[in-house]
Amino acid sequence: MLPGLIDLASELVGGSVIAVSDEFFAPKENLIKATAPVLIPDKYTDRGKWMDGWETRRKRTPGHDWCIIKLGPAGIARIFNVDTTHFVGNFPAHCSLDGANVERDPIESDWIPVLRKSRLEGGRQNIFDSEHAGRLTHVRLNIFPDGGVARLRVFGDVVPDLEKLKSSPELVDVASVINGGRALAASDEFFGSLQNLILPGRPANMGGGWETRRRRGPGYDWIIIHLGVASLIQKISVETEHYKGNYPDRCSIDACFAPDALVQSLIAGKVAWREILPASKLEADSARVFENELKPGGAATHVRLNIYPDGGISRLRVFGKIVE
Repeated sequence: MLPGLIDLASELVGGSVIAVSDEFFAPKENLIKATAPVLIPDKYTDRGKWMDGWETRRKRTPGHDWCIIKLGPAGIARIFNVDTTHFVGNFPAHCSLDGANVERDPIESDWIPVLRKSRLEGGRQNIFDSEHAGRLTHVRLNIFPDGGVARLRVFGDVVPDLEKLKSSPELVDVASVINGGRALAASDEFFGSLQNLILPGRPANMGGGWETRRRRGPGYDWIIIHLGVASLIQKISVETEHYKGNYPDRCSIDACFAPDALVQSLIAGKVAWREILPASKLEADSARVFENELKPGGAATHVRLNIYPDGGISRLRVFGKIVE
């Protein structure tokens, strides 16, 4: 998986299922759950075996089933994962995907092919490259002729509406995935994914943040974020919600302006990182907002959050004024 890609369809970033041809055995909303699909043996509903996914009835007429998803943030799809985990005798034989780039509910003339009709295998993740490089707001999963799919992941890059962000009367969280932010690399993510750090909203529990293992040697942990748009940073919120006995003691933050830098160059320090927040105390299960403490400087394209010596952070929010 390419660094920084996010699941544009996930419920965590605002994805929603808006229409479906059929959902007799299992509801459409399961398709975009953030959690991995599970199997509960011997669990049945009044319609049949309980399945953690979207499943249609057996089709006895011509045609095929389909499901339309409104992406959370609009973006460019790179990789599709049509996950048929636990669907082994009831998965579709084939699938295809269409996409649309509209500000309303799509109509038939809006759809363009983004994945040609492709064979599926049961009980596994079926990975496909996107065949379209344009911006999408919606996708339509077509299954042939019927059956069940556990999850659909649409991994890609967010393409924010820059004009809308520029016209915002308030500071914009340029680290948020909704506004194009990307988590590129971290020293460790043993207990919680680096991608969690810049999700919108608040995590439901400690598993919804970024957390490193207990450090037993010298050094500290860090994470690098590519901002959605170059900005003059005005305010930063470092949040430790749910982390009580495992939050970092302190944090510091560096920034750089390196729009074309490769991930390895950022990690190796081959860019001009500058400290914008000196090492500062953190507190358990709280949000520390830094504003006056920030050192003035120029525009930034990336930030690096350093935590001492280790621990968990629920969210990082970086508010800035967008630079033309």
